[in-house]
Amino acid sequence: MSTTLTQAKTSTDPSLVDVFTSTKQNGEPPVPPVINFTIRQDPLSLTLDGTAIFAVTVLLILGVHILRPVAAALAIGLAAGLLFIHNDYQNYLKLGPGGTPATFSGYVRINWLKLWACRDPFTPLPADANVEPVAGILRKKPLPYRCGPRPQVVGIAPQRQVNQFGSRECYLALRRTLENHSNVNSEEVGVGTSCFEKHGMGLFARYPFNKTCQGEICHVHNSDHSMHMNLHPDDVKEVIEKGWGERHPLTSQCLLKMPVPKQFTMVYAPRTMDELKVVCQIIEAAGWWVSAKEMNLDVAA
Repeated sequence: MSTTLTQAKTSTDPSLVDVFTSTKQNGEPPVPPVINFTIRQDPLSLTLDGTAIFAVTVLLILGVHILRPVAAALAIGLAAGLLFIHNDYQNYLKLGPGGTPATFSGYVRINWLKLWACRDPFTPLPADANVEPVAGILRKKPLPYRCGPRPQVVGIAPQRQVNQFGSRECYLALRRTLENHSNVNSEEVGVGTSCFEKHGMGLFARYPFNKTCQGEICHVHNSDHSMHMNLHPDDVKEVIEKGWGERHPLTSQCLLKMPVPKQFTMVYAPRTMDELKVVCQIIEAAGWWVSAKEMNLDVAA
């Protein structure tokens, strides 16, 4: 393990330079604007007034008499299917920007990946004898249990919370924490636009030991203030069991190549400064997993 890490330190990936500097202006990353929309998922519903009910009834009667029963059933089924797809596509767009384009082709791609997605995001990863290091770092200092029920999470890419968004104060404090850590440890880490998310701020290891997308350790979502990060399988289990997060749906073990690592984990938005401290402990574990070096974050006030 030490030999591999030494070799990694002697190499530099020039593509990381753009990632670390693309969001900076005058040496400082910009503060994101206030998000004025609410992420929501609307159920499929139809509201019919008297005129609409009369028109639908007439159409159904004429359809049954004019068309063959099979054709009438197919027409009704097709109309219902189109309504469902339209509603589902609108819900996909309401999740906001993410790693998948907010287009119909992106929607189709996500629905294809959904067929292979993890069915239970609260089931820890299966044991892997080839993982290095063998054990996770959160064993040294286990996480406390998160208070209250889990937030509701929807979507695949993007994957978002639809409630319990956390406070903007905690979100900005988290950003400051990552930016300050990057400034103090600029030879080892940097901040920039997320490689996975394509939006929002990410923290990157300059010399990753466990490979991720350009060495990304974690990224923060501007909309719901949740995060995605790469963790040791043991630490993924700790995060899930203590209620702080869940697996990304595309971490399923299947023959299809997934666009995220199998250790990719969603961590819920911190609601209080105490929760922010725990989230920063999880980010430290992610930094240790990606870079094979312990990370210490000083939580910004």
